[in-house]
Amino acid sequence: MSIVSNALLSEQEIIIRESARKAATEIVGSTAAERDRTSEWPRAEIEEIGKLGFMGMLAPASHGGSELSFTEYCLAIEEFAAADGGFATMMHVHNSAAHVLRNFGTEAQMAAHLPDLASAKRIGAFLLSEPHAGSDTAAIRTSAKRDGDHYVINGSKQWISNGSEAGFALVVAATADKSERNRFSLFIADPKDPGYQCLRIENKLGQHTAHTAQIQLDNLRVPATDMLGEEGRGYAKTLSLLSDGRIAIAALAIGIARAALEAAIRYAKDREAYGKPLTALQAVSFDLAEMTMQVEVAHQYMLYAARLTDAGLPTGKEAAIAKLYASEMAEKVCSDALQIHGGYGYVNDFPVERYYRDVRVTKIYEGTSHIQKLIIARSILAD
Repeated sequence: MSIVSNALLSEQEIIIRESARKAATEIVGSTAAERDRTSEWPRAEIEEIGKLGFMGMLAPASHGGSELSFTEYCLAIEEFAAADGGFATMMHVHNSAAHVLRNFGTEAQMAAHLPDLASAKRIGAFLLSEPHAGSDTAAIRTSAKRDGDHYVINGSKQWISNGSEAGFALVVAATADKSERNRFSLFIADPKDPGYQCLRIENKLGQHTAHTAQIQLDNLRVPATDMLGEEGRGYAKTLSLLSDGRIAIAALAIGIARAALEAAIRYAKDREAYGKPLTALQAVSFDLAEMTMQVEVAHQYMLYAARLTDAGLPTGKEAAIAKLYASEMAEKVCSDALQIHGGYGYVNDFPVERYYRDVRVTKIYEGTSHIQKLIIARSILAD
């Protein structure tokens, strides 16, 4: 059962969506509850998903990738999120690292790294946030100093998805002092280097599949040839792809919300109260109707924003709207699904308590809800 139909999707989009749903259900969903309990890294599942091409969705076919459209990518992320929100986050961060490399890397850089990323031989991570620089990325303190043919990077990175398991890392660091307008650069780093240290894996409320790490960079040496693009332009490159990330997180939030809604519908049909199914109670049926409306609206707007990206059009405002509405909606839908389950929703015998925990972070990462509102406000109030 799926609340959101395939209407108006292209034949290729339907194929990608159905393939992702099958893989997510059979490979990822079957072990999601156990991973939630143990926080075990899903090595076997990643390997299987990699064989099917879902770990290289945005990488070019010439370098081993699936080369999907951004809309197809978002449809796939939604399906994996419905199976396991943490797994979808891990996939998204990994695919995003490959996406950045595809957009800004040289041919030599792509040839050296994209095949391993597309096959999931190596996992990608993006080292952007810091203990004192989350949404305010301009406050980044990590520095990169030129030393002959290398840069030496020092600093701390926080909230790094895949950081503890990465075999490929993108690092944003300052290559000039604060007086310089363009002072941040983007580097390819090897997590096996002794200067790359995982200090801890965070113990989180939800998304236990997605390991989130604190990374210390102590005299991490990176060849100058592993800078992505020109010096001082890394922050601009990062910003240029933030909108894509927000649309993908909207898809992820929608996937979790849809799974919660479908679980609530199943439960309401099976559970009886006063001698009738819960669906016979008008209050419950109205709740389910409203939840369905919210999921459907969020899904359709996410597709609209994704298609703008595929068309090469600006999506700053639309991405913020998609992410804000989807994440706020998803938390409410997951809460309502838990409520419909009553006491059973509060225990882990049913998956809705996991959905409720997993979805909360979608209002935080890739820019908090307040940041999305700020972006929207600036867009509509600009002269």
